Amino acid sequence: MPPPLALHHLRRQLSALEPRQCASVRSFRLGVEALDERLGAVRADAVHEVLPEAPRQAVAAQGFALGLASRASAGAMVWILQTMGRSEMGEPFGPGLSAWGLDPGALILVRVSDAASLLAAGEEALRSGAAGAVIMSGWGEARVHGLTASRRLMMAARSGSTLGLLVRANAEPAPSAAETRWSIASAPSAPLAANAPGRPAFRARLLRSRSGAPPGEWTMEWDRETRSFVTPSASGGLVSRPADRPAAAGTGRSRAA
Repeated sequence: MPPPLALHHLRRQLSALEPRQCASVRSFRLGVEALDERLGAVRADAVHEVLPEAPRQAVAAQGFALGLASRASAGAMVWILQTMGRSEMGEPFGPGLSAWGLDPGALILVRVSDAASLLAAGEEALRSGAAGAVIMSGWGEARVHGLTASRRLMMAARSGSTLGLLVRANAEPAPSAAETRWSIASAPSAPLAANAPGRPAFRARLLRSRSGAPPGEWTMEWDRETRSFVTPSASGGLVSRPADRPAAAGTGRSRAA
């Protein structure tokens, strides 16, 4: 469990947030037409798992989770980071968050030392209902991840009507009650006008959905202006993969549990 003082500070920060203006929002769409047609609306009062295709893709998985959080909530977010992965995944950077289209002042950062603390803080934040989304970023194998822990997170998300995103890097998938499971890798990004850096691009594989949507793979970019995922432009050489194409067989870190 997180130290009592750490949980106390988290509770104080959550209680200081203004009442949510969109508590009735229960679902959202990603913004990519082919994917939205396949998956439909994504539940915003549930937990979703995001797995990097390989450990080196951990930053891409974090970015995809941040995109989902941005789609579900325009207000405050909680981002809980397990410090073990700091050297591999880095730290949230204020100017980078602004370039993403977020207000860094609306983000509550919580750092924990182990997976048990990550789950406990995540459950606390989800159940409070104070934030629109809670990202839990873990690193490495941990026995506490499993069906029981995921059910607790799911119940907390339902209770608080809050989106939960569990990012697990450098770890095998575990049995889970999550609403969806994704495998994420970075994709080539086409430069913008005047050779400016292009939008963040992702290759997203839907591994499992409790709604019954079959697996598939799509390439997409993040548009900060609309706070939405978008289909890459044809001029960039990136093509969104057909929605009816099944996800290719992956490594152990990407398989559904």
